[in-house]
Amino acid sequence: MKNFLITLAVLSLTLMSCNSQKAVKPVTLGPNPFITHMYTADPSAHVWEDGRLYVYASHDVDPPRGCDLMDRYHVFSTDDMVNWTDHGEILNSSQVSWGRKDGGFMWAPDCAYRNGTYYFYFPHPSGDDWNNTWRVGIATSKHPAKDFTVQDKYIDMIGMEDDCFAMIDPCVFVDDDDQAYFYYGGGGRCVGAKMKDNMMELAEPLRAMEGLKDFHEAAWVHKKDGVYYLSYADNHAENGKGANRLNYATSNSPLGPWTYQGVYLEPTGCDTSHGSIAEYNGEWYAFYHNCSISGRGNLRSICVDKLYYNPDGTIKVVEQTK
Repeated sequence: MKNFLITLAVLSLTLMSCNSQKAVKPVTLGPNPFITHMYTADPSAHVWEDGRLYVYASHDVDPPRGCDLMDRYHVFSTDDMVNWTDHGEILNSSQVSWGRKDGGFMWAPDCAYRNGTYYFYFPHPSGDDWNNTWRVGIATSKHPAKDFTVQDKYIDMIGMEDDCFAMIDPCVFVDDDDQAYFYYGGGGRCVGAKMKDNMMELAEPLRAMEGLKDFHEAAWVHKKDGVYYLSYADNHAENGKGANRLNYATSNSPLGPWTYQGVYLEPTGCDTSHGSIAEYNGEWYAFYHNCSISGRGNLRSICVDKLYYNPDGTIKVVEQTK
């Protein structure tokens, strides 16, 4: 009997060890870029309640003309980080009643979820003087990748109502206590504020995100082990040409002040850089874009690589893979 119990105990420990090893088995990613049938940029990655990871990206229309023709947002999702589903177009500029009459200029978006509703945030000019009339619109749906309806009103930027020069790239971060925060920026400025529970209005005036170094655009906020991380693109150039990198800063508060930490993604071959950071099934990932398919900075393609933290919480420089 004693030998039987010892054998049973050993078998149980072996099974537990096998299950544990199975649970933490690392994912082997597929090749980059992971979307190749169309040109995509500015990936915003989120994991929703259905257990899938979704990427909301902007769309570089081919042939391009600068970045003004960008339009027709698509959503992509996966359940294994290798095989991706294109859910098709969810929104285009013709659906934006307050937008510029010539359309286009549908740049880097984001998405958030609360109480059964998905909120899709997108920048778009309201007038022909496009860089002075940027607004942030909202589309809502009961589904993560279809049936979005554009709201008739854009977000009222309290404290900066008429100061919208180059203000793009919305990011909405929902904290553990369900409080949502809004961030956006451009032209060297990054601002943020609490949002109301309706996810469509700011609850307070926007404030500057203090402590960032060489901020250009592409604000993104995530949280790990109680620390807030604000990542963004800088103004770095090489040989007289734009070669933006992704930097990050940390804080004990979602609205700062922030402590600059350094670069986590070196130039990708594009003049621009824009990324997001997300955890999925116990591993962290860095999403970004490059131009490895087209060789042109306005025909970009979204990529993903694993992201690792040092013991002190700082982020290791991402190894860009092909």
